[in-house]
Amino acid sequence: MRIAVLVGGVGGARFLQGVRALVPGAETTAIVNVGDDVWMHGLRICPDLDTCMYTLGGGIDPERGWGHANETWNAKEELAKYHAQPDWFGLGDRDIATHLIRTEMLRQGYPLSAVTEALCKRWEPGVRLLPATDDRSETHVVIGDPESPGERRAIHFQEWWVRYRANVETHGFVTIGADQAKPAPGVTEIIAAADVVLLAPSNPVVSIGSILAVPGIRGALRTTDAKVIGLSPVIDGKPLRGMADECLSVIGVETSAVAVGNHYGARTGTGILDGWLIHSTDTANVPGVEVRSVPLLMSDPAATAEMVRQALDIAGLKP
Repeated sequence: MRIAVLVGGVGGARFLQGVRALVPGAETTAIVNVGDDVWMHGLRICPDLDTCMYTLGGGIDPERGWGHANETWNAKEELAKYHAQPDWFGLGDRDIATHLIRTEMLRQGYPLSAVTEALCKRWEPGVRLLPATDDRSETHVVIGDPESPGERRAIHFQEWWVRYRANVETHGFVTIGADQAKPAPGVTEIIAAADVVLLAPSNPVVSIGSILAVPGIRGALRTTDAKVIGLSPVIDGKPLRGMADECLSVIGVETSAVAVGNHYGARTGTGILDGWLIHSTDTANVPGVEVRSVPLLMSDPAATAEMVRQALDIAGLKP
């Protein structure tokens, strides 16, 4: 079975654990958000790729859900003593090793997709991790400037998310570089050849939405012969984790399973969905989309695997 999964963030990484647990022999490719990627202290940081890699490779910090397990912070403390900026983003000592290798390979001319493949040889995630694009396609946020009332400025998503915790006047999201980007090698072909395409319960605005911002990916989803099945990241009006509600409010979408489903829309119209899984306590009517209510709490890989089973069932597939 060939499975393509669009993922981002901690929720996407945990969802991939369920896919791997249910169909370990499947040819699974995770098309991963790169909108969060950023340069920090001369290093290229790819948070979503690393979270997927560490989670599936058994090296994630289980409490935070991101970063290395058993991390230490000596470099962060030394940078603070130099008053290095930005001081709101911490790099762990173990994590820095990943960023050093990635940065060196990128500067030698290797594309991000090849770098990711090389890094995964250590972690052996059990699924292929493929960045949505090798090109720059970074999410920036237009905010009311806290230092100049009445003025607006754009900041990187990481600053909005980590430094301000989304608690600042926000006017919109812009994906810098997306108009010049193209899908990483193999992305559209994998979607076209898939038996099913799954949208993980990741942030619909800055994870899945950032992937869809890369020209060619939305079109590939609309034209594939595979069923496209999404899973709601919202349960009872609240995001499973993270700050999807703040992101949705910025773009004028209600934080509800039905609103997110309609935001994605049906392939029979101008959208991308054939099926939509919502939590068992929610109800939703998304015209042109088969909606099914099932438990969507990713309490462990077995529970997540059952979510994947239900998604495959909508697509007419058995694991």
